[in-house]
Amino acid sequence: MTTSPVQRVLELFDGQRLTPAQRRIARCLVDHAGRAGYLSSGDLAALAGVSQPSVTRFATALGFDGYPALRDRLRVTFDGYQHAPSTVDEDAEDAPTNQYQLALSAEIANLQRLSEALRDPAPLAEAGRLLIESRPLPVLGMRAAAALASSFAYFAAKVHPDVRLLREQGSLLADRLEQAHAAGAVAMLAFVLPRYPREAVDALRDARAAGLRVVTVTDSPVSPAAAESDLVLPAAVGSRLVFDLHAAPSAMVTMLLQAMCDAAPTETQARLEAFERSAATRQVFLP
Repeated sequence: MTTSPVQRVLELFDGQRLTPAQRRIARCLVDHAGRAGYLSSGDLAALAGVSQPSVTRFATALGFDGYPALRDRLRVTFDGYQHAPSTVDEDAEDAPTNQYQLALSAEIANLQRLSEALRDPAPLAEAGRLLIESRPLPVLGMRAAAALASSFAYFAAKVHPDVRLLREQGSLLADRLEQAHAAGAVAMLAFVLPRYPREAVDALRDARAAGLRVVTVTDSPVSPAAAESDLVLPAAVGSRLVFDLHAAPSAMVTMLLQAMCDAAPTETQARLEAFERSAATRQVFLP
């Protein structure tokens, strides 16, 4: 399968220990992959919210003589791919005109990037297999990501016999992870979104120390959570408003549930049918 342009960009960072500022620069290159090879160092610095010398140090940290050499590599990376510039036609009749429309337009772009990433469904399929086979299945989500973890756990319980939503922190959370592994768990699903709670990243490290494989949904392949994960499923977060928009991570919740069902279709279908019979008997839902 042909390697996507974004994957080629990610290969530049593979194995690198990046500082927080360098991670912001790397994230900008991924988020603006279509025009990354045509950004000046000043443009990139402005997008990432760092100084221009930080961009130069980032390039040299990756082994390039300077930023122009990195930009040349990015241009070669995207040779043969057609990318439309990420600008808004202000003269278009349906162009966004206020902050709400602009924020939603950015979310549409995030969903489009997620769709493009899923041209290769192998990572998602692998995640689905790991999660459905883990008995029990611990699910972690702290602060901004807590709602996503709760939503996933609610629906996953319809097709998985033992989903454990983790709500503890610190040593109590480490206890729960060890107990889950002792009970037979082989994987943990985590949702880690900006502003990247320290305790969430620590929990990923604890889970791996306990012997679990960590599948993480996070906003970027170069987020702080990625280095502590075995399998990363990126889903960009909208940041144009006071509080972040999570349309793409929310979509990833449903994609993961589908991947779990696809990995064990007979078992999951039987569980769904059993739930429907029980719900009908108990008149859980209105007719």
